[in-house]
Amino acid sequence: MDNNARAAQKRGSVTVHALENAAETAKRQGRLWYRVRRSKSSYLMLAPYFLLFFFFTVLPVVMSAAFGFTYYNMLEWPEFVGWKNYIKLFLEDDIFLLSLKNTLVLAVVTGPVSYFLCLLFAWIINEFKGKLRAFLTLIFYAPSICGNAYVVWNLILSGDRYGYLNGFLMDLGLLDTAGAWMKTEKYVLPFLIVVQLWLSLGTGFLAFIAGLQTVDKSLYEAAALDGVKNRWQELWHVTLPSMRPQLMFGAVMQITQAFAIADVSIQLAGNPSVNYAGATVVTHLLDYGTVRFEMGYASAIATVLFFLMVGSNILVQKLLRRVGE
Repeated sequence: MDNNARAAQKRGSVTVHALENAAETAKRQGRLWYRVRRSKSSYLMLAPYFLLFFFFTVLPVVMSAAFGFTYYNMLEWPEFVGWKNYIKLFLEDDIFLLSLKNTLVLAVVTGPVSYFLCLLFAWIINEFKGKLRAFLTLIFYAPSICGNAYVVWNLILSGDRYGYLNGFLMDLGLLDTAGAWMKTEKYVLPFLIVVQLWLSLGTGFLAFIAGLQTVDKSLYEAAALDGVKNRWQELWHVTLPSMRPQLMFGAVMQITQAFAIADVSIQLAGNPSVNYAGATVVTHLLDYGTVRFEMGYASAIATVLFFLMVGSNILVQKLLRRVGE
C-alpha cells in the first residue's frame, strides 16, 4: 500500500512538473509573440537583410555541408557516398594535408601577429591629433584596399636581376646571381607570411582606431583614483575592456582573413606552387571546385574549413572575454 502511494505521489509530482514546464513554455512563447507584434515595424525593416542573409549565406553553407556527403560533378544528379569524401580527404589526399598544414602555419603566425600589430599601431596612432592622425590611418589602411598590391610584390620578388630584392642584395654583395624566390620551395611560405602580414593591416586596424575614439576619458580619471599608475595598466584595465566589441570584430576579421588566404599565394607563387609549398585549403578548394568541378569533394573541403573558422572564433572570443580581469 505504501509503495502504491509513493508511486502515485511520484506520478503526480511528475505530472505537475510537466504542466509547470508547459505553462512556462507557453508563457515564454506568448512573451515572444507579444514582442514580435509590438516591434513588427522593426522586423519588417530587418526582413530584406534577413532574406538576403538566409538565401545567400545560411542556405549555401547548409547545402555545401549536405553536398559534402555526395559525389557531384554539376552534370549528373548528386550521388550519396556517405563519409567517402572525408575519408579520402584525411587519409588519401596528401596535397590537402600539406595545404592544411600551410594554412594552420599561416593562420597561427599571421592571425595573432597581425591582430596585435593592428592594435599596437592603432594605439600609437590614436595618440596623434587631427590631420596627422588621419594621414597615418590612411597610410596603414591603404594596403588592404590597394588593387595593385600584388603588382608591387611581384616586382620586389621577381626572380631576375631586375627584381628589387635581388637588385638590393646584389648591390650589397650578398648575392652573386638572382634568386628565384617564389620558385624555391623553402622561401615560398616565409614570403607569403610577410606579404600577408603587410596586407592584413586593414579592417581590424580601422575598427581599433574607431574603438579607441569611443573610450570615455573620465574612465581614466576614475582608474587613477583606483590605483592605476601607468599607461600599460590603463590599456589593460580601461582601454581594452571599453572596446570589447571592436576587439571581437577585429578578431573575427583577422581569423577569417588568416584561414581564407588564397589570392596572395596564387598571385605570387602560382597555383599550383612549386611542390605545393604555397598551397592552402582555399587554393585546394578552388582547384576541385572551379577547375575539376568535383563539387561534392570541394564541399567537403569547404565544410572542414568552416568548422576550423568557427572553432577558432569561439576560442578567441572566450579569451577576449577575460580581457581586463
